[in-house]
Amino acid sequence: MRIISVNTNGIRSAAKKGFFDWLKTQDADVVCIQETKARIEQLEDDPVFFPEGYHCYYEDATSKKGYSGVALYCRQEPDELIRGFGDGFEEFDAEGRYLEARFGKLAVASIYVPSGSSSEERQAAKFRFMDLYMPRLKAQAGDDVARVVCGDWNIAHKEIDLKNWRGNRKNSGFLPEERAWLDELYGPAGWVDAFRVIDDRDEQYTWWSNRGQAWAKNVGWRIDYHVITQGLADKVTSASIYKDARFSDHAPLTIEYDVAL
Repeated sequence: MRIISVNTNGIRSAAKKGFFDWLKTQDADVVCIQETKARIEQLEDDPVFFPEGYHCYYEDATSKKGYSGVALYCRQEPDELIRGFGDGFEEFDAEGRYLEARFGKLAVASIYVPSGSSSEERQAAKFRFMDLYMPRLKAQAGDDVARVVCGDWNIAHKEIDLKNWRGNRKNSGFLPEERAWLDELYGPAGWVDAFRVIDDRDEQYTWWSNRGQAWAKNVGWRIDYHVITQGLADKVTSASIYKDARFSDHAPLTIEYDVAL
């Protein structure tokens, strides 16, 4: 099972930069997209946004135009499609942040965790989301469904996960509270960072600021993850970050699992 996760920072922009041409060569079983920044009615007349051979699903933001939004492309038609987080998450479901495909006892989801970098208000919203989501994650880790939650989690976990960690300890995305939340996620909550199962190297970044020479100098952050349940940890067979071409400020993260859909 080959799963790609990518924040396109505008799916129409990524299309113009060759994303869908690249995708045709990848033979992915599931593609998880974040930050589509488009509504379905803006895409439905263009077949490029519905790649041949895939069942394509979009979950749009209703609270603001040109904002957020996630998508899933699945080779196999899901048994069930779950849109949004559900009860209690209305604030975030209006922003189009979660879409899950269920294949029997396997679930693959595309998630876009809120960013807090633009204002104190958005950081407060991010903390609200984190507080809401952790109990759900703990409950899911204990059920009988194998889960892969792919996307932009907007938090770098450890010092090796961003270039300038010393200068970012007071910035959103690397705050002590955020890192502690990931410690809990990957510890007591029972989830696993799939990439780190087989690649413990530093400087394995998935996002680079558009400011300065961040891309050229590889001054990046690893904030895009496949977060998996424990039962899938020994099924991870390969992981790669695609950097030969740029489709957005994020790089596609591809992980393969020894699992049959």
